[in-house]
Amino acid sequence: MKKSTEDIFAVKDIRLTTMRILIYEYLETVTAALSLSEIEKYFYKADKVTIYRTLQTFQEKGLVHKILDESIAKYRLCAEVCSENDHNDRHLHFYCKKCHETTCREEIIFPENSISGIQIDEIQILAKGICDKCL
Repeated sequence: MKKSTEDIFAVKDIRLTTMRILIYEYLETVTAALSLSEIEKYFYKADKVTIYRTLQTFQEKGLVHKILDESIAKYRLCAEVCSENDHNDRHLHFYCKKCHETTCREEIIFPENSISGIQIDEIQILAKGICDKCL
């Protein structure tokens, strides 16, 4: 059974506001990662600073992860297991050079830290090519 937005926010210790709920529920409907400007276009009447701060809060609390693609930050909902201390973002990100969408390819997972002497907190790998929709 799908958890409600209110339940998810409670688990992540995120204060409920109308804008946070709207942004979260919008991110649930999209399949590709979105840039701040793409989210701002959707919420064109909303304050841009509020949208940015909401995304920052979501990232800090483990609700979204930020993907750097073509020097632009894009945001995508995290897996349920992510937390503020561990984003568990070990999957491939794929950028389509034709439609310019960035998607999470969760079927391609990278192993956890197995190198002794270092601590890996995050892995960001971006593959570029043509997606299955554009082929």
